Amino acid sequence: MIKKLNNIGDCGIVCDFGEEVNHKINANVIKLFHHIKKEVLRGNLSGILNYTPSYNKLIINFDLEKINSSKIIDFLKSIDFSKLSLSQDSKKYIIPVCYDFEMDLENMSKTLKMSKDEIINIHLNTDFFVYMVGFIPGHPFMGDLSSKLFLNRLKTPRVKIPAGSVGIVEKFCNIYPYESPGGWNIIGRTPTKLFNKQNESNPCLLSPGDTVKFKSVSKKEFEKLANE
Repeated sequence: MIKKLNNIGDCGIVCDFGEEVNHKINANVIKLFHHIKKEVLRGNLSGILNYTPSYNKLIINFDLEKINSSKIIDFLKSIDFSKLSLSQDSKKYIIPVCYDFEMDLENMSKTLKMSKDEIINIHLNTDFFVYMVGFIPGHPFMGDLSSKLFLNRLKTPRVKIPAGSVGIVEKFCNIYPYESPGGWNIIGRTPTKLFNKQNESNPCLLSPGDTVKFKSVSKKEFEKLANE
């Protein structure tokens, strides 16, 4: 479970689950994330400002005037992970993607020595697990893509990636919620909005632990969905 607990400054703790990136380790990170969220909402853990999960770690930030690291560490050490559930908190999403908006399929096809259709079919038939959300608001990092599509980042990142772009690198897939710089291989684009700041309680569509499957749509369908 948690391998190390370290302080970062006066008001932060890192829960370290190891160095590997895999579903089992990340599932424990997400279980802890949801457990802390519930305890905070129930009023059982005061002074917690934020709890941020990554692939294999979780950072807890807290208000030193309301709680200290010793109390949080005692709370963390008392958790029985065997009693924590992941399935009740996770959701499944089908997200439309239009591959006509690809930017790198031609180069991907040459590098991987397979047709564009083969690449698209593998992508469509993958059940993606949301490992974490970060970089920019609502930005999901998802795995695990087939090793057949293993690709490095672009040698020269692009200055602008259009919002909704779907990219892949190594065994991961992401979606850019906003126009931003990026070095991932862009395979298509989705009209789905991943972040809604008007929804104060839950602005992110996707959360760690959710699963995503992509559904291919035409340009016409894309435009219709984008305008809804």
